[in-house]
Amino acid sequence: MGSIYNAIINPIAWVFGKILDFLFMGLHAIGLGNIAIAIIVFTFLVKILMLPLTVKQSKMMKLNNIIMPEVRKIQDKYKDKRNDQEAMLKMQAETKAVYEKYGTSQMGGCIQMLIQFPILMAMYRVIQYIPMYVGQLKNLFVNILTGTDGGIMNVSGYADIMAENFKMTGRMTNVDWGNIDSAVTAMNSFSADQWETLKSLFPAYAGVIAENQTKITEMNTFLTINVSQNPTFGLSIAVLIPILSGLSQYISVKVSQGNTQMDPDDPTAASMKMMTLFMPIMSAFIAFSVPAGLGVYWIATAVFQTILQVLVNRHYDKMGVDAIVAKNVERMNKKRAKKGLPPEKIAKNAVTNTKKLDSIEKSRQRVETLQAKKEANDKKMKEILSSTEYYKSAKPGSLAEKAGMVARYNEKNTKNTKK
Repeated sequence: MGSIYNAIINPIAWVFGKILDFLFMGLHAIGLGNIAIAIIVFTFLVKILMLPLTVKQSKMMKLNNIIMPEVRKIQDKYKDKRNDQEAMLKMQAETKAVYEKYGTSQMGGCIQMLIQFPILMAMYRVIQYIPMYVGQLKNLFVNILTGTDGGIMNVSGYADIMAENFKMTGRMTNVDWGNIDSAVTAMNSFSADQWETLKSLFPAYAGVIAENQTKITEMNTFLTINVSQNPTFGLSIAVLIPILSGLSQYISVKVSQGNTQMDPDDPTAASMKMMTLFMPIMSAFIAFSVPAGLGVYWIATAVFQTILQVLVNRHYDKMGVDAIVAKNVERMNKKRAKKGLPPEKIAKNAVTNTKKLDSIEKSRQRVETLQAKKEANDKKMKEILSSTEYYKSAKPGSLAEKAGMVARYNEKNTKNTKK
């Protein structure tokens, strides 16, 4: 996991950090140098950059409404042949043909998720360690730590004093007070009481601490909520952050699903329904254990995602599935043309294969129906032949009467043979 962070997520986070820092400087220049506002605007910009991925994901969900019923028919066809390798290969080929018919692939939705995952993780890291990326905020902490006359880090026994008096929790349990970045991240979550304690521990720097603390608090406070601190249960307005976080994410998930049709017999439908409720609730609980800034980020993400999703859904609803498929096939044929392949082949074969699947399925159903009728008739015939009273009282011309005639004939021949 560490190698993934170093190779992929950290570089993306560095880029996002530079964007956020530049954005904060611009907001500060117009008198809006506030961390929460910067987070909201930053989230909006990133969501706009990720709009193409949102569009592709929405298109895939739209197509899945018509693709999945066909795929499930194929799966049902081979459900009793899981251990037959040849049958599984046929199932894969037939499933691939269905996706090709609609100009997409089985990996279409997965690719979008794989691309979005490192981006979302990088954004989470930037918001989680925001003083490390916003230069103006970090400088205020540096003024306290290493500023005037060397700052409080120049005091003998500084690291031991900090470790003994500030017992951090959560992700900051093991703070390296001798490291500036680690100390800045920890101090950013200080409560008002902890700031007072810091002044009393380093009285010679109380003035410097108070001056910079005021600016830090102003930058971190939004609608009376200090976004650098964890929300708590109570009458504080900060409790709205976790509540709105869970509610907004629930709405976002519901909107993203759009008109997706769930098969009640599909086991994944029940799990998705549970996750739709479970994840927002978990988000609300987690928001109580992390700085409110992360909650603001989650709310902003959900709100912007919902707005963009509504617009995208309306676009595709107006466009219609046929037009979506036509564009997909057109795009696929352009790729085939570059490879020197005929453009009709994929769509034609896919349609042929799909029709073949439908034909096989209908034939199978007809055979099963005829077999069931035959078994029912055989059973009825046995019942008739085993009951002489039944065929004696049968209606003229009925099956029972004919069966009775055969039975009486057999009985008569048997008697004659015995004589």
